[in-house]
Amino acid sequence: MNETPLQQAIRVLSPEETGRGRSASTWRADSLPFPTGRIYGGQIMAQSILAAAGTVPEGREPNSVHGYYIRTGLLDQEVGFDVEDLRDGRSYSTRMVDVSQPGRPILKAMVSFQESGQGGVRYADSMPTGLPDAEELTSARDLMAPYADKSAFAAYYANQSPFDIRHITPTIMLGPYKDAQSRDSGRQLVWLRADGKTDGVGQTMQRALLALACDQLMMEPALRRTGLSIATPGISYASIDHAMWWYEDIDMASWLLFVQDSAVAGHGRALCSAKVYNQDGDLLAAMAQEAMLRVPQAG
Repeated sequence: MNETPLQQAIRVLSPEETGRGRSASTWRADSLPFPTGRIYGGQIMAQSILAAAGTVPEGREPNSVHGYYIRTGLLDQEVGFDVEDLRDGRSYSTRMVDVSQPGRPILKAMVSFQESGQGGVRYADSMPTGLPDAEELTSARDLMAPYADKSAFAAYYANQSPFDIRHITPTIMLGPYKDAQSRDSGRQLVWLRADGKTDGVGQTMQRALLALACDQLMMEPALRRTGLSIATPGISYASIDHAMWWYEDIDMASWLLFVQDSAVAGHGRALCSAKVYNQDGDLLAAMAQEAMLRVPQAG
């Protein structure tokens, strides 16, 4: 029986442990297909979270990850993960993960884990109101299907993405959105969920899936604000670093609202941020990413 894209993602994201010492362990994993021909950054971030999770005391879930991309990865080579146990405290655990291929460092990530129910202060920004239901909007899968035989990116979103993505603000998947540029606004609202069931999938995997998913959206605010799209001729972009914080449990099979913006860009770098809500209005997670974003200059 053929795997669905979501089933494939869950399988590939789970690294295999290959060795363990007193304060370190090694893991390996394969890669998901991606139209750039390079390893997708969200994939190795999610795999780093899961490799680190395999070394912490039971009952601790990821509460944050900070990752720094070093080089692009190659799809035809397996990926190695060296996990260093930095600390196990009374309620927190911290791990350093070095991600590499032979002779090729790819990512360095710091992952923190916490036992839930630690009390303390509690507040959250409210979710935007008056939004259309996700089911009323066009899926990126259907939007890109007519172009699947002309574009590798269109074919990916039509057939291979493990997520159902539905834009509330106009999408820039098919081209620039000039109105956003004229208003100097990168703000966008997007519904997203896993394209399939996640019954029996643990919370750590759910949070890793969110890390995988958000990377498919994080650069869009910068593209909106600059009047660009992924189809802009000569455009070059790549994640530089990425941070995520989880505050509530995630259910990736339910619709999640991404509220995204880009506050600043300079020197060929753009900073994007996002807040993620469930349909009940709970703020589940927050994230920030800086990306290299360059286009050819006239002349």
